[in-house]
Amino acid sequence: MKAAVSRPGALLFDLDGTLVDTAPDLARATNALRAHHGLAALEYPVIRAQVSNGGSALVTLALGLTREAEGHDAARDFLLEAYGQAVAAESRVFPPLDRLLADWEARARPWGIVTNKPRAYAEPLIEALGLTPGVLICADDLPVKKPSPEPLWEAARRLQATVSDCWYIGDHLRDIQAARAAGMAAVAVGYGYIEEHDDYRTWPADLWFETGEALVAALLGH
Repeated sequence: MKAAVSRPGALLFDLDGTLVDTAPDLARATNALRAHHGLAALEYPVIRAQVSNGGSALVTLALGLTREAEGHDAARDFLLEAYGQAVAAESRVFPPLDRLLADWEARARPWGIVTNKPRAYAEPLIEALGLTPGVLICADDLPVKKPSPEPLWEAARRLQATVSDCWYIGDHLRDIQAARAAGMAAVAVGYGYIEEHDDYRTWPADLWFETGEALVAALLGH
């Protein structure tokens, strides 16, 4: 850990690809959309790399329809309905992080989630997984979302945490941009949903962790 980066008083996580491996259920919904249009299923790694970019990106991947194209919105509605039917059928907390959260909660330390996922999907997901964050900020809770810093500020406010004492951990460039704009330690992880051409070590983070195990070891001090 860099000497210039203080240990956190509070942890804030991105959701998809950082705290929870949601790709299996989103891949199922994406391929359901493909099947609806008479297309063969895409390979899982291809879909996984796009998950952090949201439903519209998955529609573009599945059907080649850009956000402005006719039929995109209807296809996105189909995909999200398919996903909403089972948001936690196969989704799981990334294995090392469940141990981190158990330790963090045992010490009564604050933590939360800031996601660009709509609440209609984020809330049932974390409930199904038995997660109990001190705060959950979703895409539709505020007028702006990441990479704007406001969702991170709101999360810190609700946790009664000082912004400079927070780490924000994410697997996408927008997460790092939001953390830096918010004045939090920006922590990039390399195990999430990162496109093949992207290198998370080039993001302007304060810390980079290749694996969940490395992140947990740094936070738990071993």
